[in-house]
Amino acid sequence: MSEQASNPYLRNPPTDFEPLEEMDEERAEEQVTLLREAVREHDHRYYVENDPVIADRTYDALFARLQELEDEFGLQTADSPTRRIGGEPMDELETVEHVAPMLSIEGSGDADDVRAFDERVRRAVGEVEYVCEPKFDGLSVEVIYEDGRYERAATRGNGREGDDVTAQVRTIRTVPTRLRGDFPDRLAVRGEVYVPKDAFRAHNRERVEAGEDPFANPRNAAAGTLRQLDPAVVAERPLDCFFYDVMAATTADGDDWDGVETNLGEYERLAEWGLRTNDRAALVGGVEGAIEYRDRLLVERDELNYEIDGVVVKVNDREQCERLGATARATRWAFAYKFPARSEVTTLTDVVIQVGRTGRLTPVALLDPVDVGGVTVSRATLHNPEEIESLGVNVGDSVRVQRAGDVIPYVDEVVEKNAEGHFEYPDECPVCGSEVERDGPIAYCTGGLACKAQLERTIQHYASRGGLDIEGLGAERIERLREAGLLESLPDLYRLDRDDLAELEGWGETSADNLVREIEASREPPLGDFLAALGIPTVGDATARGLAREFGTFDAVRSASAEELRAVDDVGPTVAAHVRDFFENEENEAVIDDLLQYVTPRAEAVEGGDELDGLTFVFTGALSITRDEAQELVEARGATATSSVSGNTDYLVVGEGGGRRKLDDAEEHGVPVLDEEGFADLLEERGVDYSPSPDR
Repeated sequence: MSEQASNPYLRNPPTDFEPLEEMDEERAEEQVTLLREAVREHDHRYYVENDPVIADRTYDALFARLQELEDEFGLQTADSPTRRIGGEPMDELETVEHVAPMLSIEGSGDADDVRAFDERVRRAVGEVEYVCEPKFDGLSVEVIYEDGRYERAATRGNGREGDDVTAQVRTIRTVPTRLRGDFPDRLAVRGEVYVPKDAFRAHNRERVEAGEDPFANPRNAAAGTLRQLDPAVVAERPLDCFFYDVMAATTADGDDWDGVETNLGEYERLAEWGLRTNDRAALVGGVEGAIEYRDRLLVERDELNYEIDGVVVKVNDREQCERLGATARATRWAFAYKFPARSEVTTLTDVVIQVGRTGRLTPVALLDPVDVGGVTVSRATLHNPEEIESLGVNVGDSVRVQRAGDVIPYVDEVVEKNAEGHFEYPDECPVCGSEVERDGPIAYCTGGLACKAQLERTIQHYASRGGLDIEGLGAERIERLREAGLLESLPDLYRLDRDDLAELEGWGETSADNLVREIEASREPPLGDFLAALGIPTVGDATARGLAREFGTFDAVRSASAEELRAVDDVGPTVAAHVRDFFENEENEAVIDDLLQYVTPRAEAVEGGDELDGLTFVFTGALSITRDEAQELVEARGATATSSVSGNTDYLVVGEGGGRRKLDDAEEHGVPVLDEEGFADLLEERGVDYSPSPDR
């Protein structure tokens, strides 16, 4: 039996651990060894293969137990998975020399230049075939492994030496602390650290809601994060990594390792070692195949969950690469075929100030319309007052506008000054006239719910899917109700009269009835949903549910001290402070008291059991309950809920609009597919009540 097969923490792991006081050091070391192996394997399955086999809460229990044992018995090691959560802050980044030069690549966006590169290559080495891969728009790093153990990481720097970011890169889950399979004794690999687009959007939203300045684009987010001096901060940010090159590899005797004959084979070998590679790498044949590959990827570019700015064309045969060699700064066997620029120069015609739901003021540049990467751009973000001052930008200036994927366009630099000084930030809110306060680089309106802009956005959030999901109450209708004088505060939602609504232009009795019915259905929301709907800064869905489970009633949450709030998982000092500030604000206090005359938040008890022990579920599509609720339901009764279908999945539950890919995977692996009725029947057979809310 293999070591992995005998590890009890790999499949349906137990989490009822024996008390620490009953363990001796030998037993603790044995359990630590098994837990480290299991956590590494689950990290690989989740982050690299995208095929988890245990639930998040089970993983968290294993990780917490490992950390507890290491702390109690002094068993910490440099390559333990627990080191990913950070380390001691450092004073500065040290400079280290690379084991091999990190060369750049010549490039162009002109197909004729790619053909000229091909001609030079064929003159030197004869006929060739090429392998192509995306050119990632992130931060290049060198990662070194000694005897398969993570040893060091450094930024590219000047190509010869870079910043030592060992502690920072260690926190990235797709960078293994231990290699797998048959690997060289000393290995240096090159990768690209980046922030996925969806994670970038979510993280920027969290930063804005927390009163912090958002990152301009994913590359800036990756670069800024990797140079953080506190690894614990890095661990909280959504960095990811692709590996694509073996820089140097040697055996224990110091001889060069020569394990592959092609660059595509090198990709395959990296994956065998547990290093995450990109699935878009492909053998394309000759130069015309490379050009076609680039054109296809240009079309698909915005569908990818990572930023790319072109493709890399490589000679596939490694022996031919050796013959071609390199200049002092660039390889001769690779070429970057770039995408059209996503930056253009235009005139800044005005600056308007937008007021967000939390009162934050955001400056937006109005521009002479310009085509940037195939998209007409007429407005761009300026981020905050400090950014305006740093750029020195003013109305009338010629500016360079950048656009990256679906990220909001932003002003990158002033190309030509046509106006003196820079745009002066207002001292009063442009919507309500309240005083503007500065908190570091951020400006806020102090008007609270008395500010029309904040009120409308607060109601939008309250009625959104992230709030109480009041269908038919979007931004346009809220504005219409405000204009009609029917919606002057959040509690006014529950004072809306059907007849008044029916008389509004474009509404009618049916629309009025539907909206009143939706609002009535929101009068007794689950406590977690109600807390999320209030729009407390930094309190999202997960935190709101955690508060609901911990305190049980709204009054208990509202009156909880900062210390009591911090006892809740995922609630740190910042979140606790925001919750207290929100409930202590006089404006908010008055609105909440009024609102509670119409709304009664209800706490939902979390019941546990083992009725579904050993089963693994995947959910797709819309059910009568949310996907989070479905996952919590089965996990509370001993089952596992994962995000992708594999041979370990027992059931795929498909709601309305379920994903085709998951259905295909289920067919491939022979996984039973249940609709919602079948899911309910299965639960009933197992003694589990499934009673979705009729309001959903």
